[in-house]
Amino acid sequence: MPCDALAKAGINIVTLSLADTEQFGILRLIVEDWAKAKTVLEAAGCIVKLTEVLAIELADKPGGMARILDLVDRAGLNIEYMYAFTEKRADKGVLVFRFADPDAALNVLRNEGVNIVSPVKLLNRA
Repeated sequence: MPCDALAKAGINIVTLSLADTEQFGILRLIVEDWAKAKTVLEAAGCIVKLTEVLAIELADKPGGMARILDLVDRAGLNIEYMYAFTEKRADKGVLVFRFADPDAALNVLRNEGVNIVSPVKLLNRA
């Protein structure tokens, strides 16, 4: 139902993650027009919660993700969830993270030279 509603509204899903429990499912989406998507999904009867995430570029080679996770661990940052972006960018991959404290995570990762992908770059897949 959410995918149909977004399709009918002309909203493109850039990437997603799906998880379930015994009582309900959680569909996490990154879309090209989040405000319109929120309106469309709520009108379709979905419960919508907006959250701030960070898209992080990392080397697409063995150890690329381990480096990022080591930085996060040493800084004591709490990852609530993460998922991989579905499109490779040259020799880089992109991971999407939800941190308990996104501002602290942003500062730590930037100070360590990690490239945070801007929403404009993330959505410009051409």
